[in-house]
Amino acid sequence: MATLATPGVLLGNTSKLCFRRPPHLSPKLKSVSSELGFVTSQLSGIKISYNLPDVAKPNPISSPFAPVLQPVARRICPFTGKKANRANKVSFSNHKTKKLQFVNLQYKKVWWEAGKRYVKLRLSTKALKTIEKNGLDAVAKKAGIDLRKE
Repeated sequence: MATLATPGVLLGNTSKLCFRRPPHLSPKLKSVSSELGFVTSQLSGIKISYNLPDVAKPNPISSPFAPVLQPVARRICPFTGKKANRANKVSFSNHKTKKLQFVNLQYKKVWWEAGKRYVKLRLSTKALKTIEKNGLDAVAKKAGIDLRKE
């Protein structure tokens, strides 16, 4: 049978252990345990659950255990607007399959004369040639890019 080891914890050979939350837990831990509801041990297969009152549980969208989404760099040049081209890959037997031809994007530190500093940009090689010809301020103004934020 199950034995009582600490206040509120049951130990034994049962496949499901259940215990009440001790009253001395901090409010922060109460909210975390109420969001989880149960914890499963992957090694022993024992399911540990809490007896929680049927109070309004927090929104799972705002839970601290939500995966963090990292920003993804798009494969588009901000200066020229160039993006991937859909093309056909043609084999020797003239079998056509779809493929993407990506823009040649490069990370480059470019000297910004008006700001008296280098600006790190991700731009296409075509935009780099345009910047060398017309200047960084003119190309950024035409594309609507604020270099102070870069």
